[in-house]
Amino acid sequence: MAKQRVAVDVGGTFTDVCIFDEGSRAIRVTKVPSTPDDPMRAVLDGVERADIDLAGVSLFSHGTTVATNALITRNFRPPALVTTTGFRDVIEIRDGTKDDLWDAYRDVAPPYIRRRDRFEVTERIDYSGQVVTPLDEEGARRLAALLRRRGVQTVAVCFLNSYVNPAHEIRMREILEEELPGAAVSTSAEILPEIFEHDRFTTTVANAVLAPLVSGYVGRLAERLEAGGYTGDLLLLHSGGGSMTPRMVERYPVRLAASGIAAGAIAARHVAGQCGFSNAIGLDMGGTSTDISLVHGGELRVTKEWSVEFGYPIIFPSIEVLTIGAGGGSIAHIDEAGSLRNGPQSAGADPGPACYDMGGTQPTNSDANLVLDRLGTSLAGGAKVLSPELAERVVLDRVAAPLGLDLERAASAVLQVANANMADAVRLISIRRGYDPRDFALVAFGGAGALHGAEVARELGIPTVIVPPHPGVTSALGCLLVDIRHDLSAMFGAVAHEADEEEFENAFAGLEAEATARLRHEGVAADDAVLQRQVSMRYLGQWRSLTVRCGSGPGALGEAVALFHEQHEREYAFRRDDTPVQIYQLGLTAIGTTPKPAFMPAEATRVPAPAAMKTREVYFEGAGRIATPVHDRDALPAGAALTGPAIIEQLDATTLVPPGTRAEVDEWLNIRIHLTEA
Repeated sequence: MAKQRVAVDVGGTFTDVCIFDEGSRAIRVTKVPSTPDDPMRAVLDGVERADIDLAGVSLFSHGTTVATNALITRNFRPPALVTTTGFRDVIEIRDGTKDDLWDAYRDVAPPYIRRRDRFEVTERIDYSGQVVTPLDEEGARRLAALLRRRGVQTVAVCFLNSYVNPAHEIRMREILEEELPGAAVSTSAEILPEIFEHDRFTTTVANAVLAPLVSGYVGRLAERLEAGGYTGDLLLLHSGGGSMTPRMVERYPVRLAASGIAAGAIAARHVAGQCGFSNAIGLDMGGTSTDISLVHGGELRVTKEWSVEFGYPIIFPSIEVLTIGAGGGSIAHIDEAGSLRNGPQSAGADPGPACYDMGGTQPTNSDANLVLDRLGTSLAGGAKVLSPELAERVVLDRVAAPLGLDLERAASAVLQVANANMADAVRLISIRRGYDPRDFALVAFGGAGALHGAEVARELGIPTVIVPPHPGVTSALGCLLVDIRHDLSAMFGAVAHEADEEEFENAFAGLEAEATARLRHEGVAADDAVLQRQVSMRYLGQWRSLTVRCGSGPGALGEAVALFHEQHEREYAFRRDDTPVQIYQLGLTAIGTTPKPAFMPAEATRVPAPAAMKTREVYFEGAGRIATPVHDRDALPAGAALTGPAIIEQLDATTLVPPGTRAEVDEWLNIRIHLTEA
């Protein structure tokens, strides 16, 4: 009997399930409402709805918002911080930056740990790792006893220079574990052995506060799957674009923050690669927001500094995704200056857009699309019936009347602003990084991405838009496409042309030994382990660094320096080959490869599209109402071709093919929209 691979992506509104059959290579999908009070319930509901026999599942992969939501809502047990005397307020002083440079009255959110729960211990290690003041073990035990009386079960240990010598942190953890049996203790030297205490402290604090919550959730889910017959490891997608087993999640739960966002970016890279594009931009437009990612040369852009809340960075590699408030439920409004705006406010799932007839009174992108007949009145196979009358009323009252426009021009203006916002976000992640969007394909997915993708691409001059077979559950597909992955780092301060190459190699060898041990702990066979080196460098005297790939053996450092010059020129439009380059940090990515689904392409013979289900009078800016055929996507075979305008409907999304474009269904059943004028 053929095995199945299952991926589940838990979102704020819906939980998506994607099932790949290894025998037929067919994919089927389903969606169930998310259960924020207990996300595991929605996962199990999805398994039941899809009629999955867990005994026949070879791989179960899961992207989750549990960690992200916990940090946003601060719904976790009261934690404690233990730090070096005099550094109790590091996480509150932060680094002095502001979210809005010009708003003197806007406060940063308070730290995850209150000041009264932050404690000091006498110890000091200097910059070189030498012990200046030994750890006060007697004081440490008194503090541990105090925490025991308070009932504290979550502790972050963050000493000043522990990244260069972790001895005091290790001893402090031993004392805490002796005095607080069962407590979750995170040390900064283990979580992030890097310089800059604010970054290291906040990352460790986030890891500590998430440890009991995430470990408990993952453990319970693994037990339920095992009870249902699943015999493999539950794989959890993390922000870096890889996965971890529950054993490693217990040590590094903070890596699950931004888990679901990474899944969409991975899926966008896969879809683009299938179509032969090594450069692609992912446009994941949902109900509340749009997540934009960039693939260049087949690789996703990765950032090392990101946060769930501004001011509290998490310094683990994460797929770079730019999120803006533009979704189907984003609200259109007139600002104080009389200009039309779109988002970031959203009608959400409750009450939702006005056309949902659930109490919404604000015009949204969904209402505007319905007014222009780009959306049908029935969604999700009839599960949701939309009201054109309510949509027309809110657009007329809230947009058309104040701006002196007729109904259709007002609705079109709402969508033009939304598309302009998304196009600006794409420019930020492409042009601002030195990439020309015209050299990329746009992968449009999410519940609303296929409806807006072609018009966003037209504004940017992108010639091709790719709409995956199941746009609404594409992020779940991404969970099936990841390997086990860990990211390690170590500080290494030296000028490149003066560095001792033997010392350089030995430092990497230490990281590789730790990486190999982690993969072995997760059951990865030696043949499936891949280690990739990186080195962060900067021109001597600079503050910020760039990370480039690095090989091994003689000459590897020189090649990395040459690559640094090239990347610096692309990122910042200049290079200084005659300026010394300083090594800042070494990095290592440890990958345990997992079997990937082998998708079956269909035979694509170019044929006209089958007859449309019906025709609608759809409004397009500059052309007015045009009789537009409405197609059923399930009826479009590989090779089917059509010219715009056209509407293509399916269970989880609607695709718009505007006038002046042509579309075809490829062998992977993606819809490729070609903007001929681009």
